[in-house]
Amino acid sequence: MNSTLITNAKIVNESTVFEGDVLIKGQFIEKIDRHISSSGSTIVDAKGKFLLPGVIDDQVHFREPGLTHKGNIFTESRAAVAGGVTSFMEMPNTSPPAFTQQLLEDKYQIAARTSLANYSFYMGASNDNLEEVLKTNLKNVCGLKIFMGSSTGNLLVDDPKTLEGIFSRFPSLIATHCEDEPIIRKNTAEYKERYGDDMSVKYHPQIRSEEACYKSSSFAVDLAKRHGTKLHILHISSAKETHLFDNSIPLEKKKITAEACVHHLWFNDQDYDRLGMLIKWNPAIKTEADQKEILAALLDDRIDVIATDHAPHTLSEKANKYFQAPSGGPLIQHSLVAMMEFVRQKKISIERMVQKMSHNPAILFEIEKRGFIREGYFADLVLVDPDQKWQVTKENILARCGWSPFEGQQFHSKVINTWISGHLAYNEGKINDGKMGERLQFMRS
Repeated sequence: MNSTLITNAKIVNESTVFEGDVLIKGQFIEKIDRHISSSGSTIVDAKGKFLLPGVIDDQVHFREPGLTHKGNIFTESRAAVAGGVTSFMEMPNTSPPAFTQQLLEDKYQIAARTSLANYSFYMGASNDNLEEVLKTNLKNVCGLKIFMGSSTGNLLVDDPKTLEGIFSRFPSLIATHCEDEPIIRKNTAEYKERYGDDMSVKYHPQIRSEEACYKSSSFAVDLAKRHGTKLHILHISSAKETHLFDNSIPLEKKKITAEACVHHLWFNDQDYDRLGMLIKWNPAIKTEADQKEILAALLDDRIDVIATDHAPHTLSEKANKYFQAPSGGPLIQHSLVAMMEFVRQKKISIERMVQKMSHNPAILFEIEKRGFIREGYFADLVLVDPDQKWQVTKENILARCGWSPFEGQQFHSKVINTWISGHLAYNEGKINDGKMGERLQFMRS
């Protein structure tokens, strides 16, 4: 059995930082101690570096099947492991959408052949597939995704009876994209009439407004409270929404949770002039006040998880005028180092960052033996050098689309190694695709 001994690491785990060694045997963490001896092991000297549990990204769009000119599971999982993301949960808005158990299983089969990272895929909800949704195996599927706002394609679920049925009958986690469609349609018509087809993207947060987000999010929270549903609201983008969530109870006991995305923490509406369509996301990047309150909510536990909503489009697609340019962008390769900049700036502690990017997704989704540095757990680990400067360029972007809103950004931290279930998948700039990741399993009754 292959073994690796990581020595002299600053181990960040469960609200502590301590120097020590970690022994990996096969897929698992065999031992954690101050000093470990292990003859025959591959030695990795981690002196001066942080050893973190692998990042678990609970919201990505890897575009396969049907949209693979933008990205696919192989290319985007490569970007993931280069960024220290060891597990991902991917959304159903592929082509065709994952509206049946067979279509969902088809995606798992692709990932089994091609994903370098561990993987799970959400079942998709439509206005007429409730019985199919209820067949979902909760032990090996992360959850159900509902688009309560037609962010992408025809996935809008807006029938009140359907929503009542889903919230009252689905027995596990429901993840929602919350924007109110009637408000967005009204705003779109008004701004199109005022500015025409060549409207500036700077008006995106007025079209996909705080009002649209709050009305939909508050409706979802009310539904969940009424039916006792386990609800997870994705990509919170406004200050007002953050006050929908409770920080008075531990995550294990929460029924209603929330996610913040890196782009809503990093950018605000002042960045549209510089980056234009490259930061057009749904929900929209909003004001600096919204940005600051999202971070505050993350720190005081109203918001539980940090993710990316990694959603690549080609540059030619992004070059379209506002009403034709798609929303979304690639982030998964840079999410960890972006948050390490926040650590460097003392906006968040490294312990809290690890909690939000690794521990909490594992707790929230009840993932089996991942998300922590613990003996007997899978060795999903990331070694980060906190003092190695580098710059994002087209040449080092691994997402298939070949661009990033971080292009030109200098980061002060760098991912050195990424282990996936004990396999060294990323080593100092080189990817080893000799072993694929594994399907995530969930500890649910």
